[in-house]
Amino acid sequence: MNESQNLSAPPDPAALPVLEVEGLQTHFFTHGGVVKAVDGVDLQVRAGEILGLVGESGSGKSITGFSIIGLIDAPGRIVGGKIRYLGEELVGQPEARLQQLRGKKIAMIFQDPMMTLNPVLRVDTQMVEAIHAHEKVSAAAARARAQDALTMVGMASPAERLLAYPHQLSGGMRQRVAIAIAMLNRPKLIIADEPTTALDVTIQAQILYEVQKLCRETGTAMIWITHDLAVVSGLADRIAVMYAGRIVESGVTADVVHQPAHPYTQGLINSIPTRATHGRPLQQIPGMTPSLLHLPPGCAFRPRCNRASQACLSMPLPVAMPAGRTLRCWHAAV
Repeated sequence: MNESQNLSAPPDPAALPVLEVEGLQTHFFTHGGVVKAVDGVDLQVRAGEILGLVGESGSGKSITGFSIIGLIDAPGRIVGGKIRYLGEELVGQPEARLQQLRGKKIAMIFQDPMMTLNPVLRVDTQMVEAIHAHEKVSAAAARARAQDALTMVGMASPAERLLAYPHQLSGGMRQRVAIAIAMLNRPKLIIADEPTTALDVTIQAQILYEVQKLCRETGTAMIWITHDLAVVSGLADRIAVMYAGRIVESGVTADVVHQPAHPYTQGLINSIPTRATHGRPLQQIPGMTPSLLHLPPGCAFRPRCNRASQACLSMPLPVAMPAGRTLRCWHAAV
């Protein structure tokens, strides 16, 4: 990702956020009890900015993305908080309004591109339909825009790929098509849910570079959801680290990666292989992620934390630190 680091500077932090999330709570009401998948999340992302949302499986990061775009179904629902898109409150909006925004203003890229692509339709058919769902343009204009979108994501021979069916494309090509579809209607916000996890590292690096370049050139804001801190360290402008439904640390990428303050963030970074750790066992975070049905009292990371004390039996509130850093920990290394 060295090339990506040479792209233009990130957006002006004084600009109006494209998305503001405050105190978001998304719970699932099951026979076994209430699953607090998202429990008080605060986020914001500006035009042209990439926010990396990082955490282990089950931390609530994907549910956060689905909540923003309005794709939470029963038994889950948003029970509290605010989601503002360019100042417009989305929580409580009728489904008709959310459908107007989805795909046009807010798009989502899924981990599996086949959640986006119909296996029995050619790529050109699907891309043209995605445009016609929101705009009245000629078929020729829609097709030209589809080909341009494939070119933007680095697809070789885009005219030929338009005539292909999804099964005729490699995994990397299918994911590029999914990203191109997300970009078709020039959305202001894209939520990417681990879209490169299943790809080999070479293809992954190419897609990450193209995505970062697209955000810089088009001004699109993006939330990149992943469990891999190594990926977002070369991609995102800012990082938010999530654990058990809450953001435990957030800040500028370089600050979070090189000077992690929360013990969970430190554990994630210490578990990444580096040249310095070659030949030595990696440090692991002890224990397992707690069940969201039976969270321990206070800080959810307490049973796995080597700094835990009596104070950790009560939940620490988020504390704003210098340089835009936010922490939720009684014993942060600051």
